[in-house]
Amino acid sequence: MTVTGVAMPMLLIKGSFKVSEKAMPDGDTVPFIPDNVADWKLVPGCKPILPAADGHANIRLEGIDALETHYGGSYGPDQHQPIDLAHQAADELLKWLGFTSIVRKADETVTLTPTSVPGFILTRGTDVYGRCVALVGRGAPPGCTGYEINVDDALLKKTANHYLLSLGLAYPTFYTGFPVSLRNVLAAAAKQARESTPPLGVWAKDVTQSGVKITGLASLTADDGAVILPKLFRRLKEYLDLNPTDPSLTCFPSYLGGGADKFHMPPTSKEITGLQHAVEITNGNTVKMTHQPEEIIFVEK
Repeated sequence: MTVTGVAMPMLLIKGSFKVSEKAMPDGDTVPFIPDNVADWKLVPGCKPILPAADGHANIRLEGIDALETHYGGSYGPDQHQPIDLAHQAADELLKWLGFTSIVRKADETVTLTPTSVPGFILTRGTDVYGRCVALVGRGAPPGCTGYEINVDDALLKKTANHYLLSLGLAYPTFYTGFPVSLRNVLAAAAKQARESTPPLGVWAKDVTQSGVKITGLASLTADDGAVILPKLFRRLKEYLDLNPTDPSLTCFPSYLGGGADKFHMPPTSKEITGLQHAVEITNGNTVKMTHQPEEIIFVEK
């Protein structure tokens, strides 16, 4: 007998995925236009969604984090993680949605055929940046647009979020507002990809827990650079941008402490402040994380 977790009500919005010529979709972000643009007003959260003139807003896929194709951060120019895997995740997401031809340009913009595909999102709200965080579905929706429906394990497994984790093309990245039962389904998909023989996608090259020696930003951005959890990459990129001539990570724990990411690691519910408590530095320039990504539950701001 299969036991499923408790379903979570999420707002369903029907519409289409349409990528403009200037958009740069990656493996965990895709533009979406509701059939009724006023549906954006129904999305809860700390910041309202402000759609573009054509009605679209970017959807940040819930529970996953794909390798960066263009991340700038606070201090320096855009950089990417090993680009082949980053593009593989982005292209696989678009193919899964129903785009049949993908032409990616040097500036990360894409030309797609067809120009749009039908689909839907299931969202529990926006994040602190005003982005809609959601599960992404293709084709006909499982309910009426503009209303909440219960999302259970079976429905979650039909989303792009679960699909990308099952291929190993994204890392699980969880926040406290996403229920434990659904987190467990996504974590299981990631674990299966990681423990496959051979490991799938990013897991074939991942060194997040085994450690990577940092000799400069190129250690993380070159085509053959280290494949690590994108959140750790973003923190390292911003840190190295502050002093690009010195790759030493001696002060990196202090930098992480200043970032004040809050999280807990089940089964304990004790809140921890600062990612330095889940990161280890050895020999001054080798960094690794001490836990698998699904074992760290971030507190939503």
